[in-house]
Amino acid sequence: MPPAATAELWQRLRPERWPVPPEAFPAGTALVGGSVRDALLNRLEPEPDLDLVVAGDAIALCRQLSRRHGGCTVVLDAERSIARLAIQGWSVDLARQEGPSLEADLRRRDYTINAIALPLAPGAELVDPTGGLADLAGGRLVAVSEANLLDDPLRLLRGVRLAAQLGFGLEPRTQQWIQRHHGAMAAVAGERVLAELEKLAAAPAGSSGLARALSSGLLRPWNGTAAALAPLEELTPERATAAGLTAEEQQAALPLARLAAVLDAAALRRLRSSRQWQQRVEALRHWQQRLGASADGAAAAASALPERERLSLQRQLEADLPALLVRWPAHEARAWLGRWRNPHDPLFHPRPAIDGHSLQQELGLRPSRELGALLEHLMLERAFGRLQGRSDALREAQKWLESAAARSGAAPRRD
Repeated sequence: MPPAATAELWQRLRPERWPVPPEAFPAGTALVGGSVRDALLNRLEPEPDLDLVVAGDAIALCRQLSRRHGGCTVVLDAERSIARLAIQGWSVDLARQEGPSLEADLRRRDYTINAIALPLAPGAELVDPTGGLADLAGGRLVAVSEANLLDDPLRLLRGVRLAAQLGFGLEPRTQQWIQRHHGAMAAVAGERVLAELEKLAAAPAGSSGLARALSSGLLRPWNGTAAALAPLEELTPERATAAGLTAEEQQAALPLARLAAVLDAAALRRLRSSRQWQQRVEALRHWQQRLGASADGAAAAASALPERERLSLQRQLEADLPALLVRWPAHEARAWLGRWRNPHDPLFHPRPAIDGHSLQQELGLRPSRELGALLEHLMLERAFGRLQGRSDALREAQKWLESAAARSGAAPRRD
């Protein structure tokens, strides 16, 4: 790379903003991995993760830098001497060089575009022993070697994720290796797999990436041989835009819709996901299955639900409704989105018509199952526009109690 191009690369990296200045690192330190790759592609985040290779003990160096510049040290791998300095919102990862030289270290990495290094020494040029620069220019994702992928089988899934994230093509031999060794994924910790899947689901081409992961067998240890619940080819930014979702809404809806298409709550438990993720996926999958596979039919089925079931849908998907609407025909999706965006819509954002404490005080009720059933009834009445305020709610509550007493032949329990 010509000196002018290297200078431009440093301008993109903006080392003056780093929480630890380049000169604070010892001689022989080099920047590697994603930050170099993304700077070369001019797609660097404002505060990118910095991965550095050092010639000596990375853990000791990390602790030394923490004492001088602040932040805290997290040991990531004591055996291989890898540590992270968390400082001012940045992550600075330090790893001891593997092998006798920087070039040898780079040849141990997963993909050629991640095996490019920028030494921190002034005037130093890029080190690219595996042809990563040419592959970056050609939009190709090429594995350094088959053995390197197997050193950490998560690299198999990472290749699919990187291709989707960057819009790169997977080199045919690399794709063959990924497919051949998909069974090795079973040995990878679930948390690491889930982190890659979340990044893949959020990528612009995440739908095709997840389809490739499925067809390659990479998800088989967690989802068996199940096909996607919803057609992944329908879960695209273009489809979401046609349905009326804003860019911000798509950032939340598409990853959830894609993950829910390929993994159920049980699979997420095996991947050690949070309980919240499991609940969100479970709710979305339930309503997709309840409404049917056809996008046109799902919209009609949702509108025709009985009132109680419709209220249940709105309550369970209140925060995640756009993930359900991604595939719907534009007219129906936009109509539902318009109401969902109104925080005061009583059906799309169900709220109690009156709180239980007020009911107990006003009507002299005791805590009971009956009180819970009454609150549910009042919420339903409010959701469908039959209650307008507190006085309406109290009158309806009195009517409901009288009706319940007549049915049971007993007076409601009051204080």
